[in-house]
Amino acid sequence: MIARTEADDFKTGDFKADNFKADNFKAWHAVADLYHAYFTGLVMSVVTRRGTADAAEFVFRVFRRQHHERFLAGIEKFGLSKTPHAVAAAQYHYLSNQIGGVNVEYIRESDRKAWIRYPTPRWIWRGTAICAIPGDVSTAMLRGWHAHNGVSFKNPRMGFVCTKQTVDGQNGLEGFYYEYDRDLTPDERLTFARHLEAPPFDPATAPKLATDTWPQSRLKKAYRNYAMEYVRSALPVMVQLFGPHDAGYLLHLTGRLIGMQFYTDVAASLSANHRDGPDGFGEFLLELLRAQGDDADLTAVNGNVTVSHRQWNLIAGVPDYHPACLNALSGLIEGLMNAHDRRLSLGFVTQAETVPGPLSWTLKLRPPGATNDGRFPA
Repeated sequence: MIARTEADDFKTGDFKADNFKADNFKAWHAVADLYHAYFTGLVMSVVTRRGTADAAEFVFRVFRRQHHERFLAGIEKFGLSKTPHAVAAAQYHYLSNQIGGVNVEYIRESDRKAWIRYPTPRWIWRGTAICAIPGDVSTAMLRGWHAHNGVSFKNPRMGFVCTKQTVDGQNGLEGFYYEYDRDLTPDERLTFARHLEAPPFDPATAPKLATDTWPQSRLKKAYRNYAMEYVRSALPVMVQLFGPHDAGYLLHLTGRLIGMQFYTDVAASLSANHRDGPDGFGEFLLELLRAQGDDADLTAVNGNVTVSHRQWNLIAGVPDYHPACLNALSGLIEGLMNAHDRRLSLGFVTQAETVPGPLSWTLKLRPPGATNDGRFPA
């Protein structure tokens, strides 16, 4: 989908815990798939539990936030600063999404008109999820990012014309950046022309990433960070838009659902021992946290296992961070734990309210017959 430009590094650091060799790239892919699923699931949770209007506003704010943080820096990074604006915008989307493993096509018609096309299957709405995404939510993404490129370029004549949306039953999301002969009003920055269709894509004419600055090792890490960046942007937007209590509930619930649903896939990509009990899941969690870039350690005392990490790097340094953002991580870990061994209980401690850490997760077996929240049935 829409890309981040610092796809190999979060703003807050360089993932110093990432001392992985090539054999461990599978773990990075597993993390990418988990966070990709979480972001898609979060949009669907808002659609199904708050409605289309709230989901569209949420998606708009996430993509506008990413645009402000990433777009112009990416134009500079990809060497597109002197490229005509319509062409630069389209090439940016082609190159940056390529880093994240997203299939995008690019067709240049002229200096003032350049197409981008996201063919099926759509990355962001993986699998059957696409059936739950209303057209207004897809349009909100275009309003948040594509329609704002001309504003960021300080070119009031450039807009985006959408010709297809996959969620409306068309065979892809496509459209073109176009520089008009006059300044556009805000409502004209995104328009629709469903009667038009993109020309054929020729990969030979598409821009290429420089192999000297984008070696395979960097691309592997960038693939992981691309998916995680969506969640980094989404968490504070959820809290600011819906308030910490309502947002916290949805962040946690979505995490539990995604964790339970994707545990088997994630576990298959990690090398940790999958035996039952606190030790087995503790080793799994330790490897997962390290694979996502956190500096984590494990201790075991009297049958209880505690996994600690200095901070959740994904959300560290976000200026509008709120503790409710941690509900996403606690939900994911709870869901993964329940799928691993439903006899386990989880204790979560954080020592700071203004930054996402230090964090510790204590795992132990529930007493026989206890319910999931520790109570005994009547």
